[in-house]
Amino acid sequence: EEEWAAGIAGLTRAGQMSTGGRQEVVLLSDVLGVSMAVVGANHPAAGGATESTVLGPFFVDGAPEVENGADLGAGAPGRPCLMRGRVLGAGGAPVAGAAIDVWQADEAGMYDVQYAGLEAPRGRGRLHADRDGRFWFWSVLPVAYPIPTDGPAGDVLRAGGREAMRPAHVHFRVQADGFETLTTHVFVAGDPHLGSDAVFGVKRSLIAPFTAHEPGRTPDGREMDRPYHSMEYDLVLAPVQR
Repeated sequence: EEEWAAGIAGLTRAGQMSTGGRQEVVLLSDVLGVSMAVVGANHPAAGGATESTVLGPFFVDGAPEVENGADLGAGAPGRPCLMRGRVLGAGGAPVAGAAIDVWQADEAGMYDVQYAGLEAPRGRGRLHADRDGRFWFWSVLPVAYPIPTDGPAGDVLRAGGREAMRPAHVHFRVQADGFETLTTHVFVAGDPHLGSDAVFGVKRSLIAPFTAHEPGRTPDGREMDRPYHSMEYDLVLAPVQR
C-alpha cells in the first residue's frame, strides 16, 4: 500500500508540475522507457525511412514560421551552426513543401521555454522544404545537458542510480501529405553520453558529424567572421500505410 501511495503521489506531482512549456508526465514516461517502447511499436524502422525517437517534454505547438536560411538561434548563447539536408520519400524522391519543426537547447543546456520572461521563441522554428526537398537554417551547436530532476522523473533516475544526461542533439518533426509524421533527433557524433541517454532515445542511424570550420565563406554563401560548425542530414519519410 505504501508503494501504491508513492506511485499515485508521483503521478499527481507530475501532473501538477506540467505546463505549456514543460511536460513532466512525458518526461516521466521518457525516463521509464515507456515513450521509446511506444515509438518502437508504432513506428518500426522499415523501407529506409529515418528512424523515430521520442518527442521529449519541450515540444511546443505553434513555433514561428521561418524561411530557409533563417537564424533560429535568435540570440541564444552558443557557437553558430549551419544545419541542412533534404526531406525525401523512401524511394529517394524529394518531398517538396514538407513542414519541418525544429527545436533544441542552447549552450547552457536550456530550451527557450525554460527561461522565465523570455519574450520570443529561440532555438525553435518551423520551415518548409523547397521544391528539391532541401532545407537549411542556422542555430547554435547542440550540447549535452541534464534533464530536469526536480520532479518525479528525477526521483526515478536517482532510485535507479542513473545519470540525468542527454547527449547533444537537435529535434525534428516532419509532416507532409501522404507520409507518416516523423519525430526524430539528430545526435552529435562523439558525444560521451550517447551510450547512456537518460530517455533511451539514441539510435546509431541518427548520429551525425557536426564539423568545425574556421571563419570564411559558409556552404550557404555567408561570410562568417568567427568559427562555426555545420551538419548535414537527410530526413526520409515513410509513406502512409493504407
